[in-house]
Amino acid sequence: MNKEEKHELVIALTEQMKEYGNFYITDTSNLTVAKINNIRRKCFESDIEMKVAKNSLIKKAMEAAGGDFTPMYDVLKGSSSILFSKSATAPAKLIKQLRKQGDKPVLKAAYIDSSIFVGDNQIDTLIALKSKEQLIGEIIGLLQSPAKNVISALQSGGNILAGVVKTLQERG
Repeated sequence: MNKEEKHELVIALTEQMKEYGNFYITDTSNLTVAKINNIRRKCFESDIEMKVAKNSLIKKAMEAAGGDFTPMYDVLKGSSSILFSKSATAPAKLIKQLRKQGDKPVLKAAYIDSSIFVGDNQIDTLIALKSKEQLIGEIIGLLQSPAKNVISALQSGGNILAGVVKTLQERG
């Protein structure tokens, strides 16, 4: 790979890091071509984009993307693959599914919407993450609940409440 090709790859990785907002760095070393192709196929089926790049190029892309990726630099050793996805949990679910068939891929680190998770022991945590949309939906549901209770109470006691309001107005 010449210098120009490396520069183009760094730019492409940087753009993907910015575009997706979520990426996982995994260890796929010592896997056969057939197993790598199987992982690529499963990634495609799950709407995950997989890239293989040298660690130094991945680090340059992180630096160019902005943000603080410092905790992830230590995991950039050996063979690394990057999984890009719009879904924060899809790569973690795929890794867990693939691990039922073997001991790879191993999660080195994940960057999820400005949060960094380091180590393979974070897989279950990443699977359990809720998206922004899910969290906003839950908050809206919680905020609506008290208002719905008040409206329901007012509607169920409508005649009594109207009588009380009328009586108070007549006294004034």
